[in-house]
Amino acid sequence: MEESTDTTTSSSHYFSIFTNYPLISAVTAFTIAQFIKLFTSWYRERRWDLKQLIGSGGMPSSHSATVTALAVAIGLQEGFGGSHFAIALILASVVMYDATGVRLHAGRQAEVLNQIVYELPAEHPLSESRPLRELLGHTPPQEKQEMRHL
Repeated sequence: MEESTDTTTSSSHYFSIFTNYPLISAVTAFTIAQFIKLFTSWYRERRWDLKQLIGSGGMPSSHSATVTALAVAIGLQEGFGGSHFAIALILASVVMYDATGVRLHAGRQAEVLNQIVYELPAEHPLSESRPLRELLGHTPPQEKQEMRHL
């Protein structure tokens, strides 16, 4: 009889992920941001680009939306004075700093490298290499624009 109780408890433990509101909030924010990218891409380019659903970079920032939703949901559920919220807030800060700093500069470097490769002679071994992704981070004006829409 004891084993039956353990099995029931164990199986219900797996389904508790569906009541994890911070997780649900973060995944929902990510999904919404990615879908918005699809529509903003269509508005700018007048064509559907389904890569926007899974791609990183661009606005709105799905990374920023995800960690912000996670931090706010943790704060609402467990209190804004707790250690869990502090961890989530620091995580959100690092992710957003990375998006505006490190990833932005990596994208700019990719732009320069792509231009160098483009100017290589056709016989050079790297002349046929695939271009690097340039849209990796967010510029400060993009971040300000996103904050105005919140």
